[in-house]
Amino acid sequence: MWRMSAARRFAVISSSESPKDQKALFRRAVVVGGSVAGLMAARVLSDHAEDVVVIERDDLTALGAGVRPGVPQGNQVHALLPSGQRQLERWFPGFVEEALAEGAVTPPRGTNRFYLDGQLRQDPPSGPAAAQGIVSSRPFLEALIRRRVLAIPNVRPVAGRAEGLLMDGDTVTGVRYVAEGDNTVTGQKADFVVDATGRSSRLGDWLDAYDFPKPPMRRMAIKLNYATALYRRPADPDVWTCISIANPGPGRTARIGGFTPIEGGRWTLLVSGYDADRPGRDADEFRERCVRDFPPEFGEVATKAALEGEVHTYHQADSRRRDFHRLRRFPARLVAAGDAVASFNPVYGQGMTSAMLHASCLSEYLRGDPDLSRPARAYFADVKVVVDAAWQVSTMADLALPHVDGPYPAGYRAIRWASGLIFKASMRDQAVNHRLGQVTTMLAHPSALTSPRFLVRALSIGARA
Repeated sequence: MWRMSAARRFAVISSSESPKDQKALFRRAVVVGGSVAGLMAARVLSDHAEDVVVIERDDLTALGAGVRPGVPQGNQVHALLPSGQRQLERWFPGFVEEALAEGAVTPPRGTNRFYLDGQLRQDPPSGPAAAQGIVSSRPFLEALIRRRVLAIPNVRPVAGRAEGLLMDGDTVTGVRYVAEGDNTVTGQKADFVVDATGRSSRLGDWLDAYDFPKPPMRRMAIKLNYATALYRRPADPDVWTCISIANPGPGRTARIGGFTPIEGGRWTLLVSGYDADRPGRDADEFRERCVRDFPPEFGEVATKAALEGEVHTYHQADSRRRDFHRLRRFPARLVAAGDAVASFNPVYGQGMTSAMLHASCLSEYLRGDPDLSRPARAYFADVKVVVDAAWQVSTMADLALPHVDGPYPAGYRAIRWASGLIFKASMRDQAVNHRLGQVTTMLAHPSALTSPRFLVRALSIGARA
């Protein structure tokens, strides 16, 4: 039987077209977790279930646009990649217009700067990958998504903590949870369950309790440390956005930093380090790092703009993925989404966008006349396509860090050599730059960089750079 390539499957999943042919499949579906992945899953399920219940420890009905308690990194810089913006507009028509009306920012053209190894990159990205997108804080964006989802008549939140699954043979029939303010374990019946509880998901333990195997987990130790601070932004600055990437090399320490405009007339500024290089919470030390370790635009913001609030730090020990697609036994009517499947080095901004693409994977599965008496293997096959795309981009960059010691993919040396030349070529050639930008912003699958015609062009230009 003919099988669609990963690149073509990725194109289907990441489509901007409004979904069609939704069929009612369930009386009740339950989503465990009310973050971006859970909210997006609830939006998809609302087309297929009479009743969608979102079980979340935080009371979703009482939350505003502030940092949600259940998101420990919610006050850090978050990026919405162009692919994620496309999915938001797909599932919530008019979302971008609404976000802008509420205070999200679109930086004026020509006000963005990008530094690589201390050198200002003169040629801005071109084409769709460079389309002006909305920029905001994570709490602002999540609040808008939450408002749109909870406005759907058949979606309702329940404040509580999930404790396990309900099973009948090899089929999930619901979720056990403890309601907020109660110590009693309650059973919530369901015809379909989505685990969207994040990196710390206990789904493996819940499966083990019923003698199902846990999904194999792959980890890459990245030892990332970063800190974020908010600053008041003047009305019309010369530079609105600045990104700096320093790769490891002679006389260079690997660091990534950036500042972007967000709602409320503010900048959010991030500095990061790896391993023993740990930005702290002290405001003076944060300011010194901006001046000493990053391009002058960082120092301008840190020394001249007014600091709002405290400096917030975050540490992530590893990137990880749970390979559900490799399981031979798995219950029917159960899937996982978002960071419960895979979470990546957050400095590449793939997390929220991946969660939105997982929602589209769920839609593809439910609109494909699934056999609900069997495990959702078609869903996990599509999720693997998304995870592979993000994992390849982020881990290839992380493997260049001196403290990261694998695991290395097959042919790593050749891939790293070719990737280096492609990146050099992107600095000089708009066509190469455009395609590379599509991959890094998750508008295209990484295999788009492996076509013979593209490779010949990119490698020859890169070799001369």
